Amino acid sequence: MASNVFVGIDVSKNKLDVWLKPDDNYFSVSTDSEGLNTLVERMRQCDPQIIVIEATGGYENPVMTALAEQELPLVLINPRQIRDFAKAMGKLAKTDRLDAETIAHFAQTIQPAPKKLPSKEQQELKEMLSRRHQLVSMLTMEENRLNVASTKIKRQISANIESLNKQLRDIDKDLDDFINNNSTLKQKADIVKSVPGVGPAVTKTLIAHLPELGTLNRKQISALVGVAPLNRDSGRFRGKRKIWGGRKKIRSQLYMAALVATRHNPVIRSFYQRLIESGKESKVALTACMRKLLVILNSMVTHGTKWDPGF
Repeated sequence: MASNVFVGIDVSKNKLDVWLKPDDNYFSVSTDSEGLNTLVERMRQCDPQIIVIEATGGYENPVMTALAEQELPLVLINPRQIRDFAKAMGKLAKTDRLDAETIAHFAQTIQPAPKKLPSKEQQELKEMLSRRHQLVSMLTMEENRLNVASTKIKRQISANIESLNKQLRDIDKDLDDFINNNSTLKQKADIVKSVPGVGPAVTKTLIAHLPELGTLNRKQISALVGVAPLNRDSGRFRGKRKIWGGRKKIRSQLYMAALVATRHNPVIRSFYQRLIESGKESKVALTACMRKLLVILNSMVTHGTKWDPGF
């Protein structure tokens, strides 16, 4: 049975600051293998109820993996939640040690439920997809520069564009091979891409960044992604419902898929037209289409069935 120890870990490139509640014990370790081994041993000794780690753009991955291998209870938290929590307590100063204490206080107060970490395959897929996004971004910037560059510089930019295009083709092939060689991922990909309006890029993003697809109900999956309208009411005031939070990468891809689906998917097209005819603004109607498309995809993956216009 887990003890009442709550752990907050602030992750930086070269060290980990660790705070334990309620005894307010603090220690720091390096992020190399020796430091991670020390961290794991200390965590096993205290048998924490929950360990909360702030997302730091990838530096937290080795820490999460090392702790997950020991089946320790982990939660990865958005940094915004920690800063909002700190501001609510009047803590404006910010150091690594103070951040670790705030994260531990958050763990003790909120007690978020531990979540299952993505598998190694899922992490590898996300890394490859992230690299693809980087290549597309660099390619767009170089193509924009090409339009205003002098003749001599254009040769250099053109060579770089050619190299980036080759890397993009290579990463696309690697992604396709990776998915096709994994029966579970391939089955999910075949289901998702069978929907008119959902292309290869959207399919890969959903598989990599939304492993929960098919495991939650319609309300949960909509809230997780951030396409569920939230109330903005206070007293007699009744504000417009707006979407907020969730997973931005998925929303941006869903937006493009919904936009295409309003033209080429009979179910989404008729749904969109009904909303417009009822007086909804185009952006509101498109957001509703994003949510409907996500709910359809979630249901299809849940039941293991491909696209059916009867949805």
